[in-house]
Amino acid sequence: MAPWTRASGMSKGAFGVLLRRKPLGALGGVLLLAMVGLAFFGGWVAPYGYDDVDVFSRLRPASGSHWLGTDNLGRDLLSRIIHGARVSMAVGFGGVALGLAGATLVGLLSGYFGGRVDILVQRVVDAFMCFPLLLVALTIMALLGPGLVNVILTLGLVLAVRDSRVIRSAVLTVKTNLYVESARALGAGHGAMIARHIFPNIMAPIIILATVNLGAVILIEAALSFLGFGVPPPHPSWGGMLSGAGLVHMLRAPWLALWPGVALSLAVFGANMLGDALRDVLDPRLRGTE
Repeated sequence: MAPWTRASGMSKGAFGVLLRRKPLGALGGVLLLAMVGLAFFGGWVAPYGYDDVDVFSRLRPASGSHWLGTDNLGRDLLSRIIHGARVSMAVGFGGVALGLAGATLVGLLSGYFGGRVDILVQRVVDAFMCFPLLLVALTIMALLGPGLVNVILTLGLVLAVRDSRVIRSAVLTVKTNLYVESARALGAGHGAMIARHIFPNIMAPIIILATVNLGAVILIEAALSFLGFGVPPPHPSWGGMLSGAGLVHMLRAPWLALWPGVALSLAVFGANMLGDALRDVLDPRLRGTE
């Protein structure tokens, strides 16, 4: 079996052609880039500060001065949604990066060395997988307390344990290839084997995991904030906006729940569509079925 990088046989031009064959993936990428842009430039784009209060404009519907209306404290909903993108993108990319770093390290050590290390790691993963992902995250957040950094650390830990099994499987596949056996026969050390022959050839599944996990992490952060375990007020979070005024005033002011829900749905949709497209592009087995 050839390594991932050779099996895909993809130049940058071929990657672009395949990506154009996935219009939903391209749309997802555009949506995700828009969300990242809001996260970086929200302070300049938002018409108001996320905590600017106007008691004379409480629960106002959409108007020329407040395009998406205001909440129960008179805060501009559009501005809070824009600033809420910072939380979602920070947790999404931060949690995925931290989780994949841990999963890659554990998966490499477990899959490459095997033996007692592999047995111990897999038993820990088995015990971890007995519980739903959200339940584990809630338990850890209950111990750490709410906060942006704690949410990122919690989701990173959860992903690291869960995804280490996927990385391990990729390592087990790669290390049985002839070019790895040849390098070992020529006297290559463990460090050189991992750095030169194993790690470069598991990049495809790592990239696929990153994009597929992004939408899930954004959604879990919203769920944690909705339940009061995420980012505390007054910092805006889409999940927190749904559970606060959006839940209390849903019948009187439905826009308080509608627009944060739309923003969350678009972010998750974009991440999932991009992840599906990249999975089809980077996984040679799926490409062969087209």
